[in-house]
Amino acid sequence: MSRIGQSHILAIGGGSFRPSPRYGFIEASGLLRYALDLTGQDRPKLGLLATATGDNADWLLKMYGAFREWDVEVSHLTVFPMPNVESPRDWIMEQDVIYVSGGSVANLAALWRLHGLDEALEAAWQSGVVLSGQSAGALCWHVGGNTDSFGPVLRPWAEGLGFLPYSCGVHYNSDPQRRTLLHESVASGELPEGYAADEGVALHYVGREFIQAVTVDPEGYAYKIERDGAGGVKELRVEPRLLTP
Repeated sequence: MSRIGQSHILAIGGGSFRPSPRYGFIEASGLLRYALDLTGQDRPKLGLLATATGDNADWLLKMYGAFREWDVEVSHLTVFPMPNVESPRDWIMEQDVIYVSGGSVANLAALWRLHGLDEALEAAWQSGVVLSGQSAGALCWHVGGNTDSFGPVLRPWAEGLGFLPYSCGVHYNSDPQRRTLLHESVASGELPEGYAADEGVALHYVGREFIQAVTVDPEGYAYKIERDGAGGVKELRVEPRLLTP
């Protein structure tokens, strides 16, 4: 595991994977290379969770394939129809990086709590396992954000694990519903102040502190959303560090 004395979360707004012209498949982007590099390990152990997709086997297979040329040891944890490992907690603690897919964040959180994965993931994070994920897999570490877990019209959701005491916005430049609703939810107090990320952009936290944004899209940005003291919000653009795509 990463034992460099720090706890990392990499919350990805979108763009973890991209089409591969070589495979006609998908391959992992530089955002996931960044997450793996945070471990300090030459051959890190990467644990995949696709709970938010209902442990969709096709998506798990695609994610395995995306790392076929990477020097990484990949495994996964499922909860449908039952956990696929004897001790999910032990499996989580053995990883160097956890990557959580997109999907239904509300269902993900409910199932994780039912199986005790929320507590296991918190213990792993505190011990140095890097937590990462896209969309639902980014929202889950925060207090909450906007989700389509309940239908195509987005709704505010504040039942996240709360490792990070902020709201989170994902797919910020690709879904026109998200910016407006996040602003409204933060202004009303339904969600706390927080951060948002465009496609291809990730939010990097050390402990509970946001330290920087990174991107594989030269035109992608991150944002800080704060209340303005007058019943609204102010949005501050954060310039991300450009990574190799």
